[in-house]
Amino acid sequence: MNGLLAISRIIDAVNEKIGRATGWLILAAVTVSSVNALVRFSINRSSNAWLELQWYLFGAVVLMGAAYTFKQNEHIRIDIVSSRLSKRHRDMIDVIGHILFLMPLCLVIMWLGWPFFLRSFAQAEVSSSAGGLIVWPAKLLVPLGFTFLFAQSISELIKRIAVMKGLIDDPYGVTDGDAAPAE
Repeated sequence: MNGLLAISRIIDAVNEKIGRATGWLILAAVTVSSVNALVRFSINRSSNAWLELQWYLFGAVVLMGAAYTFKQNEHIRIDIVSSRLSKRHRDMIDVIGHILFLMPLCLVIMWLGWPFFLRSFAQAEVSSSAGGLIVWPAKLLVPLGFTFLFAQSISELIKRIAVMKGLIDDPYGVTDGDAAPAE
């Protein structure tokens, strides 16, 4: 189990770095949006490329930030239900949810997403909008984001099993009687 926990720490470190770097894309998106609005209203000029760049940046924040959000335990839960369960039951629900729902979903999207990106890249696909951007970078974000989310689900599964076996303390400080921490 120590080897698996070491793998978990590596995955956590990678997703921590990606998540923190991705946070800067929010500033970039706001800057692009602001500059685009100023130019559009001051000299009545705009470009579809600016709008598409905003979409790409927003998509990157969501897709590349998902694994980081999961790592930080800030993902969506149904607290009204889980708060009434014992910690052991919440841990079991997490394990079952990761194995039966999250991991298969990530695998399906990765399986379908890589060819989706590769076709776009091979064709040098460009937006159909006049003055639009190349499309493959946005399409790359889909399988890449779900690859990192899948890796983080493995890390979370390892940690949850280690917590259930009593090998490590809960990394989120959740104890029996606590609702999922967030608020």
